[in-house]
Amino acid sequence: MFISDYAAWTLEQEARALLARLGRVKPFALLEPMVSAAALLPGAQTAIERFLMEGRRDLRKLVHGYIQWLRSGRARETSTAEAQRRFTILRLKFNAVLTQFDMFYDVISQRCENETGVWLSGLDVVSADALALPGGYYEPPPIICYLDRGIGAAIRRARTRLPGGGSNPVAIIRVPRERMVGSGVASSLIHEVGHQAAALLDLTASLRQVLQSLQRGNARDADIWYLWERWIAEIVADLWSVARVGIGSTQGLMGVVGLPRPFVFRMSVDDPHPVPWIRVKLSCAMGSELYPHPQWARFAALWESFYPLAMVDTERRQLLGRLQASIPAFVALLVNHRPPSLRGQSLREALSVGERQPARLAALFRNWCHTPGEAYRESPTLVFAVIGQARADGQLSPEGESQLLASLLTHWALRSTLDAAASCASPAMQRSLTGAVRDRQEAFLTIHEEV
Repeated sequence: MFISDYAAWTLEQEARALLARLGRVKPFALLEPMVSAAALLPGAQTAIERFLMEGRRDLRKLVHGYIQWLRSGRARETSTAEAQRRFTILRLKFNAVLTQFDMFYDVISQRCENETGVWLSGLDVVSADALALPGGYYEPPPIICYLDRGIGAAIRRARTRLPGGGSNPVAIIRVPRERMVGSGVASSLIHEVGHQAAALLDLTASLRQVLQSLQRGNARDADIWYLWERWIAEIVADLWSVARVGIGSTQGLMGVVGLPRPFVFRMSVDDPHPVPWIRVKLSCAMGSELYPHPQWARFAALWESFYPLAMVDTERRQLLGRLQASIPAFVALLVNHRPPSLRGQSLREALSVGERQPARLAALFRNWCHTPGEAYRESPTLVFAVIGQARADGQLSPEGESQLLASLLTHWALRSTLDAAASCASPAMQRSLTGAVRDRQEAFLTIHEEV
């Protein structure tokens, strides 16, 4: 039965209502009141606004096309059920646009929170620094951070498909609220950045090929190499974190996976994460390989004392023992891996670990104690590495760490905001903004020295 005039009129009214509601979805720049230092960096905000604008524009075209179709003679030859089916598809697309809007809204709305919004902007800067890799191996996407409940971080990587379609214009990192503010936040944050870097360099696929060949060539330990292959995506992210912030990464990991004993020893091939007990031991081994120092053995022993392997059943203890025995060979394979994307360089070489050896980090902290302003001039990930090393060495209290990092996150947020403003300002205005950064930095130093 062909569509009736009344049915066509009703569906057109509903389609026009969709357009009216779609017109109420405004750009975030018109919605969110926040201090400038808490705002997204221009590249991230522009990418998000452009993505959502294109989604609204495409949907608007579809709705207008549907209305024109309803008014045409072709619709009169179509059944009411078919016309309703087409409208239902439009409404689903409308809800997908709203879902994408709400996803970004949940992230951006936190920027309005007192202090938290500015700290999140500072974490954006830390993330960008952690993703930066000299050599032009990839073009890093914008990264934005937000806080959520729970003990683990997560990432929705840039250039992956979003619910409802479309490619994510930015990387979105969920940071556990309980990690704010301390050096442990860098461990979780940079682990997630490592996932984005691994995708840009195609590290997981290239390492899987090597691990699969080891399974075929070593029948006795094929199950061990299969497990390393199963967990390789999370392991590469852990390596990125250790390479960027050193012992602070392992300390932070211990804080995340330090759970009741059944969880620490739980083995599941369906879980992409290594068994927590072996994951910490692996983190210590990666740190020792990149940054030789007795502290890694000390932390490994501390972890074993927290969770003695003797308390595990025999079968699981034997498997964990075999995994532990294979760690040195596996770590050597990992840090010396030369994926095609790095154009002949190994992971160890590309990550430039020389400047973050424990002795140098300790020396930098001693220097900062006398000249605090130096910390504000270093790259954020190096600062986190220094602070993590100072905590491990007992040179910095948890209270002092939290206060210092809160100040640093605020400084990075302000500096990035003023730098972005200066990039599009006149020369005279650039000089004025540069002076504002300097004045703000001096204020931070005064507060730090008083503390």
